[in-house]
Amino acid sequence: MSARCWMLLAAAAVLSAQVRYEDILKGPSADWITYAGDYAGQRHSPLKQITVENAGHVVPKWFHSLEGAKRLECVPLVKDGVMYFTDSNTVVALDARTGRRIWRYKDEQVKRQDVNRGVALLGSRLYFVTSDAHLVALDAKTGGVHWSVSYAETKKGYFATVAPFAVKNLIIVGVSGGDSGMRGFVAAYHAETGKEVWRTYTIPARGEPGSETWGDLTVDWGGAGTWLSGTYDPALNLIYWTTGNPWPDFYGGDRKGDNLYSDSVIALDPDSGKMKWYFQFTPHDVWDWDAQSWPVLIDMEFNGRMRKVLLHANRNGFFYVLDRVTGEFLRATPYLDKLTWASGVDAKGRPILVPGMEPTPNGKVVCPSIRGGTNWMSHSYNPATGLLYFPTVEQCDVFTSSSKHPEPMKNFAGTGVEAIPKDPGKFYLRALDPKTGKRRWEYPMTGDTSMWAGTVSTAGGVVFFGDDDGHLVAVDARDGRHLWHFNTGQRLTASPITYEVGGKQYVAIAAASGVFAFGLFEPAVSVPPLKISDSR
Repeated sequence: MSARCWMLLAAAAVLSAQVRYEDILKGPSADWITYAGDYAGQRHSPLKQITVENAGHVVPKWFHSLEGAKRLECVPLVKDGVMYFTDSNTVVALDARTGRRIWRYKDEQVKRQDVNRGVALLGSRLYFVTSDAHLVALDAKTGGVHWSVSYAETKKGYFATVAPFAVKNLIIVGVSGGDSGMRGFVAAYHAETGKEVWRTYTIPARGEPGSETWGDLTVDWGGAGTWLSGTYDPALNLIYWTTGNPWPDFYGGDRKGDNLYSDSVIALDPDSGKMKWYFQFTPHDVWDWDAQSWPVLIDMEFNGRMRKVLLHANRNGFFYVLDRVTGEFLRATPYLDKLTWASGVDAKGRPILVPGMEPTPNGKVVCPSIRGGTNWMSHSYNPATGLLYFPTVEQCDVFTSSSKHPEPMKNFAGTGVEAIPKDPGKFYLRALDPKTGKRRWEYPMTGDTSMWAGTVSTAGGVVFFGDDDGHLVAVDARDGRHLWHFNTGQRLTASPITYEVGGKQYVAIAAASGVFAFGLFEPAVSVPPLKISDSR
């Protein structure tokens, strides 16, 4: 096909790229139009061209290198054959079939460079955040700016890395910066105008209920960042958003109490921002265990009756099941083999602490490590197998603390963490049965435990994920059997997606410096030799 034909096809695809709220409600199809794949956060695609039987025939289709990119953490979105992905202060639109660039937007005025996790699509626009916490609305056809609003002040310790979240006619965002002192919040903006509709803080103001769980300084600067997107139940009209650790990270002497609503999941009314309920996983956290992996929403039988539940594999090493209607704690089970800070979880969902596991000036070995048993790497759930898939790391660290007086925005975390050279840790992809909390299978990885990649599940019975050797890997969803892998030659810090264009299924993942796309091998078409007539 000629280059001109490809350009016309790409242009036609962009012109048709309209994402309605109703489209997001339907979940994944040929397209991948929201960060978690669907509002429930299941990251399960109905595509089944790539199967357990033929996954070994997957091959690279294209690679798009982005100039200056060193650590892409974005999840690409795809609508009508066009892919949108991000780097710091940058959005790129590609032909999802070939990887050819259609347009590129870069905010050259922003000097700060932080990672960026992706865009939201709604109507004919896409939305992303800059590192200095501006929410920007771009035209999906051209990359032109419709509006840009500042929603947090960098001079108060804020920055932004979140992929915005589109619900109804709202674009919802969060903030980063909790490790240096700030006051976390979730905010909603009108998709058409950019006007702020509501703002809900994750740390109560002085005098509000919950403020008594903080110290005099930390109630204003206590962290509880909101740097990963949430999930949504349209029937209940509730958004579920996880919150980050309290500040100072490793010293709790200036913030005696539970430090609400850090290390929690909060349920918000999307129309008003009102908090309907919360659940705190790690009260008074002194190990920096953000609750940042997003909640996965499923309906399942629990103790003999169907429940609307929320699943969350927390960074602290426990796998939680909550009632997502009320926030009621139902069950927590450890998903790690090395877990030393708590002996279990009580009937109300509070951890049963092991004495002497807090960080000390001389250092204390605690499991899991600072990165947690899992982290913000994408989890996925396959309704056919009934299993939840997520990367885990078995690792311990030496946690140290200091009683030095904390100063906001001075990069003081209450001291820090040291790795244990003789115990570098090990990554696994694990499959859990949410009904029991038990591990069904695991796939051991062989790299240096430096990755941050997640998973995607498909109706073809395949789970794709990135490992810590820089491979994109496919395994059988039923038993974890290895099916295929490809060495990208780069560190993976993002999660894969799958989509379909022109009747062909693709799998894509952002690597350190660009985006890879894969599909099934297609034999070369035989072309008969050209006949040249003899005109002598």
